[in-house]
Amino acid sequence: MQIVREYTYAFGAVSPEDGTLDSLVLPVVTAEAMSIFLEEVARRHPEEFILMFLDGAGRHRANDLTVPKNMRLEALPPYSPQLNPVEHIRDEIREKWFANEVFNSLDAVEDRLVEALVAAFAKSFFLIFPLRPAGGEGQGEGGGKNFWQRV
Repeated sequence: MQIVREYTYAFGAVSPEDGTLDSLVLPVVTAEAMSIFLEEVARRHPEEFILMFLDGAGRHRANDLTVPKNMRLEALPPYSPQLNPVEHIRDEIREKWFANEVFNSLDAVEDRLVEALVAAFAKSFFLIFPLRPAGGEGQGEGGGKNFWQRV
């Protein structure tokens, strides 16, 4: 039996102010895919100016990256995953949704990933801001707004 490796990728951003999680599942990790994600986040928050902090991944620094007008990108210091809220969500998803699991298809992986993102959204407010109460006017269940989409 030949093992075939296929990949799918979750792009994500978390607001440190209110726990809003924006995510997008895409088939590739490229500057073009990152630009699609940035455009989607900007579209979901048209009335806000978004200051997005990114780690040092190459796709975050690509010259052909398209940054929307209502967004500014800044780099996190090197070797500082503790400053990136998405790292906490990634750890949660990896540990609780994908540990020791074999999938029959990439579609099954993507379905599980979307389930995990929805569940992580519900917990993200508490993972990132454990001392802040959830809820509040204009917020969804769990203290943030859930925006996910599979492309």
